Amino acid sequence: MGERGGSSGGTTTSLLQTAAEDGGDSERKSSERPREPWKGKYVKSIVFAGLDAIITCFSLISSINASTRSSGHVLVLGFSNLVADAISMGFGDSVSASSEQEVINEERKVTEWDVINQRKKEQSELVNHYQALGMNCNDATMVVNIFTKYNDILVDQRMVADKGMLPADQEVKPWKNGLVTFASFMLFGSAPLLSFIILIPFTDNDSIKFLSACLVSALALALLGVAKARISGQNIIFSAAVTLFSGAIAAASAYLVGWLLKHIAGLES
Repeated sequence: MGERGGSSGGTTTSLLQTAAEDGGDSERKSSERPREPWKGKYVKSIVFAGLDAIITCFSLISSINASTRSSGHVLVLGFSNLVADAISMGFGDSVSASSEQEVINEERKVTEWDVINQRKKEQSELVNHYQALGMNCNDATMVVNIFTKYNDILVDQRMVADKGMLPADQEVKPWKNGLVTFASFMLFGSAPLLSFIILIPFTDNDSIKFLSACLVSALALALLGVAKARISGQNIIFSAAVTLFSGAIAAASAYLVGWLLKHIAGLES
């Protein structure tokens, strides 16, 4: 009884701990804690820009190799296409992140006006939202009444409930997103092309250079597949296999198009 006579904060904490210990949660608590995914502001930009770069660049190499088998064409077209795509991807990521922030900020202004000028309606809709999530009416009303004391929190909750939007992260710099995407695209996209450059002093055989580009691209795709698995929580082997398969399909399709244009349409660079 002495514990219940304490502050309301202590009573609430005790009740939450008791609720977590009761009712079939013992099995969940005894199980192994899931592995946390990789975190970081730019991890996703690095991985997915890298995947796009390798697949795009290697597909271009495959197409050129099928139609001309000239390492000179591969390097000229490969690097020019790589730079153009990297700039496009970086600029697109920057504009996308900036536009997303602007939309969220504008939607927040509308929601803030609604909360100030139509408070009863907004409170009622938030209560209905929490009830739909499983709260009973009394608990939902109590939670909304607490949020009503803090206008910014109430606005944020209405944004999530009504529009599915989280508050804009003010620390996100769109230009940094674009720069990271550009750098990742250039770095990983260069991998298949560098194999051609490295082998220039050792061999003139374009088939060997193309084979080395295949191996380097496969290795880079596998590593990025592992990184993607760490981000999304997928099985590492499955993620690497899917990534390799998608790259193989794209490269095979490009190679087939190049071969058809050369041998059937009669086109050759």
